[in-house]
Formats: sequence, C-alpha cells, structure tokens
Amino acid sequence: MEVNQQARCRELAKSSSFYSTVYSEIEEVGWDHLVRAGGDLSFLIFRVLDKKGRVHVMELQLDKAYPRVPPMDVPYIFNLKWSMNSRLKNLVQQFEKHLEKLQGFWSTLDEIDRSLQIVDSKQASRAIPSRQIHVGNDCFIILFIDINDPRSLPECRFMGLGNTVNSLRKTWKRNVDKWERDKAFLENLECLLNTQLPRLADEETNNHLDECGICYAQYLPIGDELGPQTGSATDYTCENNSCSKAFHSMCLVDWLRSITTTRQSFNVLFGNCPYCSEPIAVKINATKN
Repeated sequence: MEVNQQARCRELAKSSSFYSTVYSEIEEVGWDHLVRAGGDLSFLIFRVLDKKGRVHVMELQLDKAYPRVPPMDVPYIFNLKWSMNSRLKNLVQQFEKHLEKLQGFWSTLDEIDRSLQIVDSKQASRAIPSRQIHVGNDCFIILFIDINDPRSLPECRFMGLGNTVNSLRKTWKRNVDKWERDKAFLENLECLLNTQLPRLADEETNNHLDECGICYAQYLPIGDELGPQTGSATDYTCENNSCSKAFHSMCLVDWLRSITTTRQSFNVLFGNCPYCSEPIAVKINATKN
C-alpha cells in the first residue's frame, strides 16, 4: 500500500471508533497484505497467497456499524462465519482455509491446461470449472469439473461430426465404470474415451505456462480501457532463476504501486517480486507501448 495512503488511514483512525477499529485490524493482518483501501475505509482489498504460491485477491465492504454488521461482498462461494468478537484477521484466516479446499480443483485444471489442446485457451481461467477440449477429427468434449470433488467423474458433453462423436459418446458410456479417483485425471480421461488425446506441442506448452502471477491469465482482457495493451500476453519475467514467474507489466506496475517499499526513479519502479521477494525493476511506460 502507498505510504501516503497508510498515513491517511492513520489520520482517519483518530477521528472515530470505526476508523480506529479498522485501522488496528488492518495492522493485525499486515499492511503488506492490503492492496487498496477506499477513502473512508469502507472498501478494502487484501492479497492472500495460497500454499502453491498463487496470489488471490479478496475484496470486501465494511458498514459503518462494523463489527456489529459483518463484512459484505466477500467471495460468493466463501461461507463467512462472523460474530461480534470477530476481526479482519479471522476473515483472512477463513479465506485461507477456503483456498486450501480449492487446491485440488485448481491442480486438476492445471493438469488439463498444461497438457491438452484447449479451445479458446485465452478465456480459460481457474474461475471457470469447465474446459472445451479438442479430441481430434473435428470433435470436442466439454468437461465440467466438480469444484468440491475434482477427482470424481466429470460431466462430459460431446460436440462434432455425427458418426465420430456418436462413437466417442458410446465408448464413454461403456467405460464410465472404469473411472478411478486415484488415477491421474488425464489417464482416466483417455481410458474412458479409449484414445490418446492430442497434446500441446512443446512450444505451445511453454507459452501456456506463462500466465501472469498476479491476474492468473496469460492474456490481458480485451477492452478499450486497456488501449494498446488489450489482449496482450505476459511480457515480464522475474530474473531469479529459481522463480522465473511471468507477469503482465501492467499488472506488475499496479501491484508495485500498492506496496509501501516501492521506489520510483524517472519512469522505472523498483520493488520486490510478489513471489520470491527478489529485487525487480519495471518500466512504467512499458505498460503504454
């Protein structure tokens, strides 16, 4: 969080019990976890890392009657438990436990995305539990992964030419009892379809792995507000060989600007990698070229 914003929060804390409470609870969570705070502290964004090092953002709204009124607009699949004695650190801890439950789901999606030919891979993300996969001969399957039980048999829909897709559908139904949750997901998939699915070429695989460590996507969204950067791929990589995490320069600039220790010299921001904490430097104008 920027130094002047932290100072503003400190000044607000002197003016009312609401500001004082929120300020002290942000300190408990840690200012390094706070990405952004609204002018009146009623809107907060926290950064949380899961066990795999993935960065997650939790946005919430605070009523002026907080903590009597629990935080609002927390992630919709997150079942918040709140009492008068609860604090923001308790919310963050609950969110971390919620993220733990999703590790298997995200790992299954990663296994699919890094190996198979995904249709419209630019739109695939960990927030979407389905994948459309090319299976050859102009045929496709759409898999729907169970978020709560990702190793279970997925719902599968078939698309493509009549005879070929009908054959695949019959093979799937005939082999459906062969699904074993202890097997690798792809091994199960090919067993039920009785075929080897097309793999990504090595070059495509390497490109696919270069998703941004901040927004999770390989490509930025498409929209006029991003200007020339719209739809662009990751363009910055951490120089620490043990990290080598990829980012969009635009995401990294926004991230660095939210950190109190970031320094700026002319058009370059100096800070630390969100993953390995090694020093990094990124040009601000690189986000506008």
